[in-house]
Amino acid sequence: MAKKKMTRKELLKKPDEFLTFSGKAADFFNTHQTLLKYIGVAVAIVIVVYIAFYAYLGSVNRKGQEAYNKAYYTLGQNMKPDASPESLRKSEELFEGVEKKYGLSKASRLAIPQVGFLEFMDKRYDEAIVQYRKFLSTVADEAEYSSLTSLALAACLEAKGELKTAIETLKPTANAPGNPFKETAMLSLARIYRLDNRTDKSKEILKEFVGEFKDSPFLSMAKSYL
Repeated sequence: MAKKKMTRKELLKKPDEFLTFSGKAADFFNTHQTLLKYIGVAVAIVIVVYIAFYAYLGSVNRKGQEAYNKAYYTLGQNMKPDASPESLRKSEELFEGVEKKYGLSKASRLAIPQVGFLEFMDKRYDEAIVQYRKFLSTVADEAEYSSLTSLALAACLEAKGELKTAIETLKPTANAPGNPFKETAMLSLARIYRLDNRTDKSKEILKEFVGEFKDSPFLSMAKSYL
């Protein structure tokens, strides 16, 4: 059945939908005016806190980077053959300060392996291992950082005589195709196998190395152990 067409008179009598909606909105605003004011203030506070937080992070990042640069410059000055333990300790304290004072900065994470390196230089291997493992947990998804840290961690374990743990630490990097640190990891792995009196495994790694890295500057050295 066809829908009955409304007459002009009926259309004029019908309330305008926009005016009706506007009226309802006005009634809602008048009824909830206090609530809306609180919501508006809350939103404004959130925006101010958001801006302040990121401004703070920017300041912390800048100061953290400045502190890291100072520590790194001091380390460069102290890295000499006749460097005293006291001078190296000074560099270590500066890197520790980056992490403690500017823990939210991007530079604070990079200070961790520097502390580990200086502890390794001071033959405090257990402390260095803690630092490297701590850093490794933050870069698990970053192949280059994690591989380089694994090499440093394996060096600490080797120095402690924990050869089997050092081998397991190096294996992922030594077996990773295309890894930029694979060459170094394989040579280190072959050396530790020799130290662990597992010459067959050492030669197996070196044969693989010779076949894969034909242009390596360490090729002749690798062949000499075969």
